[in-house]
Amino acid sequence: MRIAVLGGGHGCYAAAADLSEQGHEVRLWRRDAAALAPVAATGRIVLRDFRGRREVPLALASADIGAAVRGAELILVPTPAFSQLDIARALAPHLVDGQVAFLPPGTFGSYVMARATREAGSRADVAFAETGTLPYLARKHGAAEVAITTRATRLPTGVFPARASEHARAVIARAYPSIEPVEDALSGALMNAGPIIHPPLIVMNAAPLEHFERWDIHAEGTQASVRRVTDALDAERIAVREALGYAAPHFPLADHYHTDRWMYGNAHDKLVDSGDWREHIELATHRYMREDVAYGLAFLVSVADWAEVPCPVARGLLAICGAIVGADLGRGPRTLAALGLNRFDRAAMQRLLERGLDA
Repeated sequence: MRIAVLGGGHGCYAAAADLSEQGHEVRLWRRDAAALAPVAATGRIVLRDFRGRREVPLALASADIGAAVRGAELILVPTPAFSQLDIARALAPHLVDGQVAFLPPGTFGSYVMARATREAGSRADVAFAETGTLPYLARKHGAAEVAITTRATRLPTGVFPARASEHARAVIARAYPSIEPVEDALSGALMNAGPIIHPPLIVMNAAPLEHFERWDIHAEGTQASVRRVTDALDAERIAVREALGYAAPHFPLADHYHTDRWMYGNAHDKLVDSGDWREHIELATHRYMREDVAYGLAFLVSVADWAEVPCPVARGLLAICGAIVGADLGRGPRTLAALGLNRFDRAAMQRLLERGLDA
């Protein structure tokens, strides 16, 4: 299958190398041509995992998004939520009927990108899907090298519009057989693990993160008190899902630590043992703050408010993070209010999710 991978982060390079090694025709796009140059010059990414270190050839590495997505059945967008709008606008002129865009994870980006491509003039019949995490725990080790610690074993995936679910999942499953169906894109967005695991970790480790040059929030930073806050936050997410009628399994984050039922199986020990997450985190600017809090946690609080579900832990963490960065993160760009959806009643929201922008 021809696959376009859009972006230049850890997950993008991991996906490009992994999917190419599986035999797919992978085309990697990154808007920063200079940063992409080490891959473009050789046409290869160095991949490291449990099998060792090897070079993996790509079909194309280009700063031309049109060349990357031309003829692609699957368009993979494993980028931060704050990149989705610009990517959608760049993507819009090149979309054609039948393509599937997959956002792992999405933070309701499936709706955002569908609307943005429509507003940019695209009338292509494209399905946008999202899941709860990246398909990989991965870190780049250089300009053309990526290390994969583990691969996802379960990817609960919702599609916008839901009427396109069967086609979208069939396409995605050819690249990621581990996808599992959930009801719609909002259900998929409420599987997003980043806004649950990262806000407690960065807030409750703020002092060591600012004091030490490198700190592992998943090792020393994950203590019993932190876990209790994470569990309480996750209980609020699950309560929102249940209030909206979404069915189990809800992929409780506790399974990440104790069982093999979570999205990566029992991967916490692998994550810590790799050492790749002992890193420098600048609180005000890091993706954990600017994406997982400003987009993901703000989105969760807004959906909880719309569904009339109390969320004191989520709201409190959002307020503390806002104090850290000096901004009202609850008024961010990914809330239902910012998207103009907070005025929808349940029936109108369901029609939108099922039928799409023409509902």
